[in-house]
Amino acid sequence: MTTKLTPPRPSPITRRKAVTIPEQGLVRERLLDEASGLPLVIEPALEGVDLVQWASQQREALEQKLLNHGALLFRNFSIRSLEQFNEVIGALSPGALEYMFRASPRTRVGGNIYTSTDYPADQMIFPHNEHSYSPRFPLRLFFYCHLPSETGGETPIGSTREVMKNIPPEIQARFREAGVLYVRNYGDGFGLPWQTVFQTQERAEVEAYCASVGIEVEWKAGNRLRTKQKGPAVVRHPRTGEEMWFNHGTFFHISTLPAAIRTSLQASFADDELPTNTFYGDGSPIEPAVLETLRAAYLASLVRFQWQQGDVLFIDNILAVHGREPFTGKRAILTGMAEALLATEIQL
Repeated sequence: MTTKLTPPRPSPITRRKAVTIPEQGLVRERLLDEASGLPLVIEPALEGVDLVQWASQQREALEQKLLNHGALLFRNFSIRSLEQFNEVIGALSPGALEYMFRASPRTRVGGNIYTSTDYPADQMIFPHNEHSYSPRFPLRLFFYCHLPSETGGETPIGSTREVMKNIPPEIQARFREAGVLYVRNYGDGFGLPWQTVFQTQERAEVEAYCASVGIEVEWKAGNRLRTKQKGPAVVRHPRTGEEMWFNHGTFFHISTLPAAIRTSLQASFADDELPTNTFYGDGSPIEPAVLETLRAAYLASLVRFQWQQGDVLFIDNILAVHGREPFTGKRAILTGMAEALLATEIQL
């Protein structure tokens, strides 16, 4: 006997209700270093979270988190290209700026995205606030790990709040009163030529730019250039109102260079002929003991983490310092700068 199977009657179509996940439920957060409070690591809690779309919707909240912590590290969001990195910058800022009044060798890789710094792999880059020597600087920095190095190559970051806490009041007072004098020499065989620094071949354009931002220009024999400028040592953060240590007085000083490089340069140049050097704002030398104290304050603030492919690091350039550790193997860390400010806008 054969039993005929009757197909079941179709049931009414039931449409799945759209599930709305709160924006804050799409990611999870943790502090990489509890003691220092930075960076705040933000990772997707679900697969497929689009960092550009999510960050655009959360921009105001992320701004506050950045002001609280000084640095945000976006990890595991599948950022794999320069184009995606540029979109992230656009989601979190008005867009990437051109690298002007340069101090470090960088290669433009597309638009206003550059290699982080083209220094030899075996050299450490001392922690600093980007462009804090300049009359015009970026408030925000972005770093993207396209390819982590085989070993080393970290971009250590530190809280400028911590740096300032570790600088004795008497040193702060001296710099608050005097400021910092930056002396730079171009075209002497060391450092960047003035044509690269100012992105022009025309002396008149250099002079016009420098006049607009208060930089003193001195042309030397052989088409060489010296500039001098005085800048603040302490500024007021434009969003938080905090007084923050923000200058290149330590980074540009000859004594901060590695010993072999320092000895070679000092054997060839007077103090005011060096590629970069710093003084108190009145032109007097900064004492060696003061410089040692300042270097110790920067180094004590640092937090290190290993880069992972796709990481995007978002930094408030006044609230956090950054540097670079030596490395081996290939390394591709790209950077973009955003939100230009004038030093005159944040002077005390």
